[in-house]
Amino acid sequence: MKKTVLIVLIATLFSGNFGYSQTKTELEKHYQAFYDQMRLQGDVDGVINALTHLNVLSPSKERMDTLAYIYANDNQHLQALNTIGIEKVDTDSDLAVQVKAISLKALNQPKRALEQFEILNVREPNAYLAYELADLKVQLGDNAGAMKNVEYGLVNATDDMKYAFYERQQPYEVPLKAAFMHIKGLIQYNMDKNNIDQAISTIDQALQMDPNFNLASLSKQALTSRKDAPEEKK
Repeated sequence: MKKTVLIVLIATLFSGNFGYSQTKTELEKHYQAFYDQMRLQGDVDGVINALTHLNVLSPSKERMDTLAYIYANDNQHLQALNTIGIEKVDTDSDLAVQVKAISLKALNQPKRALEQFEILNVREPNAYLAYELADLKVQLGDNAGAMKNVEYGLVNATDDMKYAFYERQQPYEVPLKAAFMHIKGLIQYNMDKNNIDQAISTIDQALQMDPNFNLASLSKQALTSRKDAPEEKK
């Protein structure tokens, strides 16, 4: 009698586990198909929904990185960081490090963002990363370090490279070299506030590359007003 009860119990448990496994597999197939369809339709919320369900059903580091990237690309930076964390992890994928760097910068966390951009720069340095590093270092007061990144960027940036700015209502792009010249002028001013003419001259070079470089124009106006201020007081 005891043997019979044991056999029935084992059979019941096996049947239950098999049913769960079968249901889980069916759900994964469903959400994978849902994910593919949402991608096809360009539905970001749908893609996020599908990936979240897939990660619950079958956790995947690669899928989590992809989900975080989609959040970041949709300017949902807090959600992106909640998905993969903010810690500096040397074994993170390039995609994960990129998401952390971009999102931390967007959330005004320059010190933490700099750590992530430094990882990317060690793995594969390029002119765009050099600009991000220079920009963050200026914010953190490391003007000497920022100037090194600017010098690297000016050597390695090509004429066709562009960089986007968002201080106006309508975003715009300028040559990356112009962006470097602009930040170089700001660094020169930070390092020697008695030589405003040098900083203005450098920013003028950025404006020669792109006369519509709004941020450079604003910086030049600010520096010019500081230069003229002592004369107005006399």
